Amino acid sequence: MTRRIVLAGASGLIGRELAAALRHRGDEVHLLVRGEVQGQYEHSWNPSIGEVDATVLSDRVLSGADALISLNGASVGHLPWTKSYKSQLLASRLNSTRALARAVRQLGAGAPKAWLSASAVGYYGDRPGEDLSEASSAGDSFLARLCVEWEAAARVTESSTRVVLLRTAPVLHPQGVLKPMITLTKLGLGGPLGSGQQVWPWISLTDEVRGIVHALDRGLSGPINLTGPSLATANEIGRELAAELRRPFLMPAPGFALKLALGKDASESLLLADAAVRPDALLSSGFEFEHPTPAEAIRASLG
Repeated sequence: MTRRIVLAGASGLIGRELAAALRHRGDEVHLLVRGEVQGQYEHSWNPSIGEVDATVLSDRVLSGADALISLNGASVGHLPWTKSYKSQLLASRLNSTRALARAVRQLGAGAPKAWLSASAVGYYGDRPGEDLSEASSAGDSFLARLCVEWEAAARVTESSTRVVLLRTAPVLHPQGVLKPMITLTKLGLGGPLGSGQQVWPWISLTDEVRGIVHALDRGLSGPINLTGPSLATANEIGRELAAELRRPFLMPAPGFALKLALGKDASESLLLADAAVRPDALLSSGFEFEHPTPAEAIRASLG
């Protein structure tokens, strides 16, 4: 059955793959774009000022759609996080989400049947020694506070539509979290980041896309941890990458040096955070991972 899906944020790594996967199975995918509109399935909007074109609200696009999926936000992988870039990280997520929330509420009974809104496992912050599920509380890092606001902006529509909060882990892909790691490892500079014993949530690009589609198809709601089923430390992921590239994994980067180079918030939210996040909602709803270990995810992403 062909379904009408509206996708915002399709220019990023996950968005491109998701749009292709949905089209491949026969869904009618409409894209909200900030640049020049090309073709009948692209529609203009300006999330920076909360503006959605009137045609987006029509019954051929958002009104009565089977789903709205939003993946907007400036890249957390852009380092360092300066004061101005942290403002951009926040604004790029909140402005777009609030604009879509206004559109959904404006449609009333014509609201899309579901809204899958991006978030991140950064919601949990730095929580060494804890097992973290969708029921766990938020952390207190910069990224955790950002995620709380981000999710709240979407949750105002829960009386109008089924809301799914996609708490995504860093994607093990050459265009994702592996990009800077590959560069350093090829130069022989791969090694422990801080202690290297911190647990890193992770997911393959294939399972990220499959997980989003699964949440859509299975009628899931609320927060969904899009993260691999096996726990791994930063050292284990780094060593798997080094082994795949046939390079050493020896050069340590002390925590204090990372904070000086990249900023305290970025280092503590991304590289040094210890968060054993479990994909309980996916697993309990019957999802099976194609890449259940970091080694398989890295191997698949590097071809």
